[in-house]
Amino acid sequence: MKLLQKLRSKHSNELILLVILVGVVLLMGILSPGKFYTKNNLLTMAAQMPEFGLIALGMMVAILTGGINLSITNVATLSGIAAAFTLLSDFTQNYPGPGIVLAVVSSLIVAILTGLFNGVFVAYVGVAAMLVTLGSMTLFEGIGLNLTKGGSIAGFPPSFMKLGNGNLLGIPVPLLIYLAAIIVSYFMLERSNWGVKVYMTGCNEVATRFSGINTRRTLLKVYVFSSVMASLGGLVMISRYNSAKVDYGSSYMMQSVAAVVLGGTSINGGHGTVLGTVIAVAIIQVTSTGLNLYGAERYDIDIITGCILVGVLTIRFMNAKRQSAKLLKGGGAAQRANV
Repeated sequence: MKLLQKLRSKHSNELILLVILVGVVLLMGILSPGKFYTKNNLLTMAAQMPEFGLIALGMMVAILTGGINLSITNVATLSGIAAAFTLLSDFTQNYPGPGIVLAVVSSLIVAILTGLFNGVFVAYVGVAAMLVTLGSMTLFEGIGLNLTKGGSIAGFPPSFMKLGNGNLLGIPVPLLIYLAAIIVSYFMLERSNWGVKVYMTGCNEVATRFSGINTRRTLLKVYVFSSVMASLGGLVMISRYNSAKVDYGSSYMMQSVAAVVLGGTSINGGHGTVLGTVIAVAIIQVTSTGLNLYGAERYDIDIITGCILVGVLTIRFMNAKRQSAKLLKGGGAAQRANV
């Protein structure tokens, strides 16, 4: 009983989200009974959700510090374009295995460089994260358009397509990549010294700096980590589509912000969990897929997703207000008892 109470108090937000997820899954099954629970649809969701989830994890770490990464989808597409050029090179055509490894490495290098670009301006120059990433969003998009001339790059080796479309022991490979990223993100953010510094920086960057922590280095690593997550999402995308293009995944930018906030991460920084973000991603993905099967229009899906977001935020606000009132009432009672 005590364990249950402890879980409810410590993970109340995640439990609420889990209940909402179960409710959404049941509702979508009722709306499309012959389509939603089919094996094909479940596997499709499992293959589509990772690219969205990876970008959401990258967005979460930036928001945890009180910042944001508006360029995250452009980082995903630019790193994907870098991988695409490597995949079409003569080296990859002659040596597919090493060529694919080189493509992944080139994608990660581009991601690290873009992360350093954002991180240096945010951490060392001191420009607001929103302004820096808004500018770099346009910059990275322009570079991508210049490289692709506005078109798509296609014709990758068949073995590379397994990254976004393959299965391992019946489990979609993108889902395995996503699960690995979730575990790494959890341990880095919630079980490491760097994670403690990230949360502290989000709570109060000035106080954290005066406590002896190098907040600039912490922020720099945050934006590199964010870009690496975006790069992984970009690799899954170009593999799934068997092509690379500048506007792939453009809708994920606002969706990732919605998922992070829905998952309980404070937009002011300092509070949030990986599990909350993961459940929120699942809620949005299930809602979108279920309504598509039901025949809803794209704008209807956006309206319903927005209503879910507003509803959950309202419930969360009311819970926080009620808990604050209890604390104040308890403090007042303790004062009267002392008197």
